[in-house]
Amino acid sequence: MADPKGFLNHEREVAKTRPVEERVKDWNEVYQPGSLLPIISKQASRCMDCGIPFCHNGCPLGNLIPEWNDYAYREDWSEASERLHATNNFPEFTGRLCPAPCEAACVLGINQPPVTIKNVEVSIIDKAWDNGDVTPQPPERLSGKTVAVIGSGPAGLAAAQQLTRAGHTVAVYERADRIGGLLRYGIPEFKMEKRHINRRIEQMRAEGTKFRTEVEIGRDLDAKKLRKRYDAVVIAAGATTSRDLPVPGRELNGIHFAMEYLPLANKVQEGDLTVAPISAEGKHVVVIGGGDTGADCVGTAHRQGAASVTQLEIMGKPGDERNANQPWPTFPMLYKVTSAHEEGGERIYSVSTTHFEGDEDGNVQWLHLTEVEFKDGRPEPQPGTERRIPAQLVTLAMGFTGTDRENGLVEQFGLELDERGNVARDADFATNVPGVYVAGDAGRGQSLIVWAIAEGRSAAKGVDRFLTGASALPAPIKPTDRALTV
Repeated sequence: MADPKGFLNHEREVAKTRPVEERVKDWNEVYQPGSLLPIISKQASRCMDCGIPFCHNGCPLGNLIPEWNDYAYREDWSEASERLHATNNFPEFTGRLCPAPCEAACVLGINQPPVTIKNVEVSIIDKAWDNGDVTPQPPERLSGKTVAVIGSGPAGLAAAQQLTRAGHTVAVYERADRIGGLLRYGIPEFKMEKRHINRRIEQMRAEGTKFRTEVEIGRDLDAKKLRKRYDAVVIAAGATTSRDLPVPGRELNGIHFAMEYLPLANKVQEGDLTVAPISAEGKHVVVIGGGDTGADCVGTAHRQGAASVTQLEIMGKPGDERNANQPWPTFPMLYKVTSAHEEGGERIYSVSTTHFEGDEDGNVQWLHLTEVEFKDGRPEPQPGTERRIPAQLVTLAMGFTGTDRENGLVEQFGLELDERGNVARDADFATNVPGVYVAGDAGRGQSLIVWAIAEGRSAAKGVDRFLTGASALPAPIKPTDRALTV
């Protein structure tokens, strides 16, 4: 164990962010470079090395958190990195983007602030890259089997890396012009700089993984032809169908899905565009949806120079502490202030959009809303609470409803879907089509990055067993596993 009295001697201390007035002027990550290492040993010492580490249950990857906390406390970065990579292909992604259900399940969190697990994780992996501890791991021998992975988000990349290291020849197909999926074009630069993706891609290339960009299976290449070309296929295309808002005025100019808006800002940072075609500059911006994607839209609008930013959420405002019906170690619904919210704007809870109002040229100008109360699980408008707010750019960030059905992939493969519109699979992540597997949001539905990586690792085991008859690859979850909730 690290320090038996660490949790008694040290208070929780998290990474410091750069001043708001500084960071909204650029797109770099919001945290102060180098601010974690001076404090991380003490923070890692707060881990109690519990007899039953519930942080393992909170994390679908089964990360060996007490072990790498101990190594971080001792500043043995090489061993800490080895323990970290034993269960997680991309800890620099999860350390920056995951909402940390492991921290919600931390035993210390029963009556104290939990261990800063995310901060320890990202410190270990950043130090590992600096020290040269992250190196390619090509297979010793090739199996002669080929695998196509459709989609290059965290699930697809995890599956591809596991299968490549198992000796199979793997090609990843991505419909965008760069590898990374929503990591590349859905996550703003200020949350994760894309250099972290780029160096992982280079590691995977050195291991033998092939990448094919700007190829959309179903449109550019028939799915049946792809199946004939490879011994197995992994579908990791995500759940990219955005939930719409069918209210009067939806057709007005200036109303966009979040995944229409955010990628353009990222393309500016990649150097593809000088100015984003959809920009918040000088506009009153309304973001509909109170989740992480909504917060990404808020931070992006700030950096583009919005006149004002308002975020709407149909649910009530969460509390600052756990509700009685969300006991430890479940993941609680708490009031969350992200870095984007620190930068300004207004958040309005318990409201629903009734309609949009535009000008004579068909551009949205106003959003009309009403307050709601939930009765029998349904939002009921409250008479007399209707009002309108200025809205010259509206982004819809209300989640996703399933995998893409318009590109032909589902129909061409002949895939069966479950009752929620996700690709159905068995205990090995296999679909109804022999040799075709599914991982990530395409099979699970919209979820967290840790679940995506865990799905990719688990599906890789099923594919490896299909190709060779047996597999030594790890499978941290089953398709039916769900987050720890009440």
